Amino acid sequence: MVQGQKNEISHGTFLKMYHENNFPSPLLYSKLKDMPTEIVTVEDLNEFRIRLLADMENLLKNYTQAPRKKWLKSFEVMTMLNITKNTLTTHRNNGVLYGKKVGGIYYYAYQEIMELLQKKAK
Repeated sequence: MVQGQKNEISHGTFLKMYHENNFPSPLLYSKLKDMPTEIVTVEDLNEFRIRLLADMENLLKNYTQAPRKKWLKSFEVMTMLNITKNTLTTHRNNGVLYGKKVGGIYYYAYQEIMELLQKKAK
């Protein structure tokens, strides 16, 4: 990345003037355009993309390998599968998912949900 030269007018000053509707004069604008800048190259973007994808892959690996709970409530399953309550009920009634009812609340096995997510991804 290439660095520009610093100017005596700060970006904060420009924003303050802009928000107060005191738009800068052409002379002030000429000084502002010489403010520090960074040029982002295609190589920089590719490097950022590669690092971002690697970070996301690591996060997903950790998420799928370390379950937080053994059992999940209905709203957690709906969020993970991106489905509605009616769809969850249909899946339970059709045997796609097994839900265990305890005190009026359905619980679903974390491992079963992860297997369903993997099938859905394929």
